[in-house]
Amino acid sequence: MDLATIIGIGVAFVIVFTVQILEGGSPASIILIPSMLLVFGGALAAGMAGGVMKDTIGLGKLLRKAFLAKVSPPHMLVDNIVKLAERARREGLLALEDAVKTVEHPFLKRGLQLAIDGTDPEELHDILHAEVAAKKKADKAGMKIVENMGGYAPTIGIIGTVMGLVHVLENLNKPETLGHSISAAFVATLWGVLSANVIWLPLAARLTRLSGIEAEEMELVIDGVLAIQAGSNPRLVAQKLRSLLPPDAARAAEAAATNKKAA
Repeated sequence: MDLATIIGIGVAFVIVFTVQILEGGSPASIILIPSMLLVFGGALAAGMAGGVMKDTIGLGKLLRKAFLAKVSPPHMLVDNIVKLAERARREGLLALEDAVKTVEHPFLKRGLQLAIDGTDPEELHDILHAEVAAKKKADKAGMKIVENMGGYAPTIGIIGTVMGLVHVLENLNKPETLGHSISAAFVATLWGVLSANVIWLPLAARLTRLSGIEAEEMELVIDGVLAIQAGSNPRLVAQKLRSLLPPDAARAAEAAATNKKAA
């Protein structure tokens, strides 16, 4: 599990409530159920209205991914591909048929199975790249509802504030309650802006980042599978795949390979 999102959102809320206390206020004064219900419920409903039912049904799964997705070091994937390349070079491509059963990466598993089944290299290239493109498109469509909620939330918060001020104007004959009513009216705007910039927009950015990482891994797998199918030298396969990694990940991959040889 990558804890960046949980820690980031948690720290943001701790800062908000700490500042509220330092300024002499009470955290309970900004935790108003009607305002929160309007902002969160309204943002969800508006996001639902702007998409299709499939997007809303998949929102729970999407949020779980944003909070709980595990990001594996890319050099581990490179090491696995190189091991498969070594075995294929030594025993032949068909020898990987048993090894495929133990491969955990689903895209690598599908690519290897296609290669073992004798798929033409050009067709294999086109099939796998088409799957990458389809995944990017699906990810973009899925995360759109989260991004839209971040756009709608501040405006819905303003709507809540206007509703609260209307209530204030209805009770001008009760001056002793005006201060509390006015402050309560602005809580909706607070939650609208806060939820957008601390929850929904960061989650949309997180999902975009995760989608990019997954697409990069898939591109790496395509190059590795095609190299294995072509019977390339495992050392060249390792060098090629490491060259596709970011500099820090490439250095980690080289260090891991060096430690493996030393052991």
